Amino acid sequence: MSRITADNLAATILKIRGMSVKEKEALADEIHLRQPHLLASCLVQSRFGVEQAAVEFLLNILLVCYQSMKESGLHWSVITEVEQERQMQRWIGAVQCSEHAMGSAADGAREQYTSQHPEQPLLAFVVGETNRWLREISQRNAQAQSDKFVMMASMNLVNCIAGAPVLSAVHG
Repeated sequence: MSRITADNLAATILKIRGMSVKEKEALADEIHLRQPHLLASCLVQSRFGVEQAAVEFLLNILLVCYQSMKESGLHWSVITEVEQERQMQRWIGAVQCSEHAMGSAADGAREQYTSQHPEQPLLAFVVGETNRWLREISQRNAQAQSDKFVMMASMNLVNCIAGAPVLSAVHG
């Protein structure tokens, strides 16, 4: 069962969409204090040649992910660089397994991955937003080789959150 519910996610999306730039900056500052490695994984994308608009897209995904963690009422452990790397390797392995499968076996592997994901509502949000973003850049013929880094980073955010231990419920 997901620790971040569909209700948590829906409340978060409304909250983030209603935020001013100043409020989003304040939330990013909070992320810097509480989950610095998640923020760094987004900001580092420009070093890989990712355009600023794509970095902003990824930062918006992070804002929703982090705020969803808060909305859950749980106290999450800090996600380390080591954990980020471990989750990235797991995801790459799952993708490679899916790519090597043929036809319905590949579809089955992807279905199994999503159906067994510990944070299904958050995964659905990230996949949906990433697919929407990819369609938009495709329609503008604005695809870049670096887009794969953005996709990988967005999936790694949700996978790291799914794998993060919860320390306790937040009281108050």
